[in-house]
Amino acid sequence: MSESAYRVETAPRLAQWRVDALSSTTYRKSDPFRIGLWNWYLTVEKNKQLFVKLYPEVSSLTREQPPIVSFIIKLISISSPNRRTLVHPGISDKLLKNNDDFVWAIDILFSGRFIIDVEFLDIKIVPQSGGEPCSIWTGYHVEKQSVGTALTSLGRMLSEGIHTDIIINAADGTIGAHRSILATRSPVFRSMFSHNLREKELSTVNISDMSFEACQAFFNYIYGNFQADEFLANRLALLRAADKYDISDLKEACHESLLEDIDTKNVLERLQTAHLYRLPLLKSCCMRYLVNFGKIYEIRDDFNTFLENSDRELIADVFHEILAAWKG
Repeated sequence: MSESAYRVETAPRLAQWRVDALSSTTYRKSDPFRIGLWNWYLTVEKNKQLFVKLYPEVSSLTREQPPIVSFIIKLISISSPNRRTLVHPGISDKLLKNNDDFVWAIDILFSGRFIIDVEFLDIKIVPQSGGEPCSIWTGYHVEKQSVGTALTSLGRMLSEGIHTDIIINAADGTIGAHRSILATRSPVFRSMFSHNLREKELSTVNISDMSFEACQAFFNYIYGNFQADEFLANRLALLRAADKYDISDLKEACHESLLEDIDTKNVLERLQTAHLYRLPLLKSCCMRYLVNFGKIYEIRDDFNTFLENSDRELIADVFHEILAAWKG
C-alpha cells in the first residue's frame, strides 16, 4: 500500500482521511496530522462492526493540558454515485487523552473507498494557572499582537474619554477619540487631519457605514483594549475598516482569524470577502475546502445562487480550481 494511503489532508479545523476498501478483518492507522496544538491520529478497524477512533499523540502537552474537543465526524462513501454519508450525532467538550476516549462503533459497513471527515468545532484547554477551560481559537495570538502595539493606558484614554479632541459618528452612536492616536495608527486618518478637510474644521469624523458596536471594536483594537469576543463577533466589519483606513496589522489579524473557522455555512461568504479584499490565502483555503474536500456537494443550492450573483472573475477562478482538481 502506498504512503499516501495513510496521509490525512488538513485545512483549518478540518481533517480528511481517504480510506481504500477494507478487507473482512483490517486495522489501519493514519499518519499524524496537525490540528491546533496537537498531532492527531485516526484509526479504522473492520470486524463485525466498523470502529473509528480519533485521539491526540502522546506528549507532555497532552498529559499536562489534554484537549477538550467538540467536533463532527462523518463517513462519506466515494464509491457510491450519490456520496452516501453517515454522520455521528456530534461530540461536545469531550476530554481526549488516549486512543480509547473516542470510539465510533458503526453497524453499517461501508464497501469500497470512503472518507473519514472530521470538522473540529472547538478545542479547549485548562490554563496552567487553573480555572475554566478556554478555547485555543479565541484570539490568543491577536491579543498578543494588539497589546504589543499600544500601552495599557491608551485603553483608559478611550474608555474614560480622557482629553478627547475628536468625535466619531458611527451609524447609531458616537465615540470620543484622539487625533494623535488615530493619526499614529492610520495613514488615512493622518492625511485627514493634516490637510484642509471638513473633518479638520469640525473635529468630527463620520463613519456611517459601521454600527456603534463594530466601531467600538475598531477603536478598542486601535487603542490596545483588545476583547476577544468583541473581535470575533465583528471580524468582517473590522476587516472592511482596516482596509479602508489602511491599518495593516488589523487587516492581517482579521485575515488569520477568518482562516480558522471555515465551514459550509460561511465558506462562500469568506470566498467573496477574500476576493473583494485581496486575501489570497483565505481565497485559496476556501477553494480547497470547497473543491478538494468535496464540500461543494453539500451546499449545491447555495453554490448555484453564488454563481448567479458573484463577480465573473471570481467565478472563473472557481471553475479553474474545479477543472484542476478533475485533471489531478
